[in-house]
Amino acid sequence: MITEIMELLVTHFGASLSEDELDHELGRVEQALADARSSHQGQMRKSGEPYIFHPLRVTHLAARHWMDFSSVIAALLHDVVEDTPVTLDDVEKKYGSEVAHLVDGLTKVTSEVKSRDELKKETYRKTVLVAIDDIRVLCLKFWDRIDNLLTIDALPPQKQSLIAEETRTIYVPLAQHLGMGHVATELESLSYNLLYPKRGEKYNQKIELLKKENTEYLRKTRAKIMTACEKQKLSVQLKDRWRSFSVAAVQDMPRGFATLYTLEVQVDRMMDAYIFLGLLHGLFPPIPGKLRDHLNLTSKHGYQALKTTVQVGEQRMRVEITTRKFARFNHSGVLAPGFKFRHDNFRSLMKSLLDGESAFDTEALKLASATIQVYTPRGESRTLPEGSSLLDFAFEIHESLGLHARRGQINGRTRQLKTRLLDGDQAVIETSEKPEVLPKWLEWAVTPKARNTIRRYLRNKVRSSQS
Repeated sequence: MITEIMELLVTHFGASLSEDELDHELGRVEQALADARSSHQGQMRKSGEPYIFHPLRVTHLAARHWMDFSSVIAALLHDVVEDTPVTLDDVEKKYGSEVAHLVDGLTKVTSEVKSRDELKKETYRKTVLVAIDDIRVLCLKFWDRIDNLLTIDALPPQKQSLIAEETRTIYVPLAQHLGMGHVATELESLSYNLLYPKRGEKYNQKIELLKKENTEYLRKTRAKIMTACEKQKLSVQLKDRWRSFSVAAVQDMPRGFATLYTLEVQVDRMMDAYIFLGLLHGLFPPIPGKLRDHLNLTSKHGYQALKTTVQVGEQRMRVEITTRKFARFNHSGVLAPGFKFRHDNFRSLMKSLLDGESAFDTEALKLASATIQVYTPRGESRTLPEGSSLLDFAFEIHESLGLHARRGQINGRTRQLKTRLLDGDQAVIETSEKPEVLPKWLEWAVTPKARNTIRRYLRNKVRSSQS
């Protein structure tokens, strides 16, 4: 595995570093591996395997997803401060402040006086506070959690369920926020398999049956597509994608192949995606109303692709067409080279979540994982959670505008502040001279920023009336 990790690092970073720089960084990784092995010497996981296998698998995931050398070193050492005599100062002296910063962000908070729940909440806050300025900490946490979920069998069932639920409510929406759709799907599927093992087993058996039943059907379909592409000298890569286990997938299971399978098509350029779409619709009749173009404007779930459904023989087939660059974006999100990440939006959301009534506002986090684009009167785009109201939009522009909001206009029509916005709407806020904040505004607002500001204003108003 270490050989493959090194090969991935050379592939991803060899062109951007000189030979001496690359050798130096690879040497640091080898030293970190040696230190991790010696630190975890004799330690065993509850499954009975040597502990070093866990950081190795976490490191492999980090390298696969384009993480840099400091992140890879931190992945190797992420448990040494927590589980061995090695201190954070030791890590910093040997590997520098950057690696120590990442390791510290992954280390649990400890205390002899606080309860287990309090320590867990403090650990969430610590991780998020570090991630506000360095999202690599969260990404490393994802790889750590994926491996833990895959090797969780040795833990009691109740503990497994707690970890799975925590993953589903916190880490899945966080991965979605970072544009890591495939990572979010994997975390969600692993969680649901632990929470609903019998349903998961039944679902996975259904998928295996569908794979066997459709082997020849898919082979002929791919052959027909590839022949047509070769005639047009169009370079494409075809991939089978079966839907991962989830509650929604189980609900769609009776509909079979049409909802559980997607043919993923990767092309070199954006123009080639549209050429392939025309070619595909020439081969197989498209189903009206099923075409979605998210190549130029990212979907609310963060992916960039053309989506269509075609009739192939007796069955309908979902097809997703994207470029190889966008495929990397869809897979690795913020870590993929060239990915445009709205760091300010993420930082603002995380701070709002930490400012809420609870230690960490998981409901607001989940809500904000699907987004819409709303436009100001000047045509500037603002990203808001799906389901946001005019009131949320006002607070997104400015806190003062939100507090003085009276009503608004959506696409030129006057609307109440509680009106929900749709993707692509253009909104204008009308204001009053004095704030007219009402308790029912908390029912209209969904964003943490708006709700926290409303709560603060109402609380201060009560205090001033009592004094």
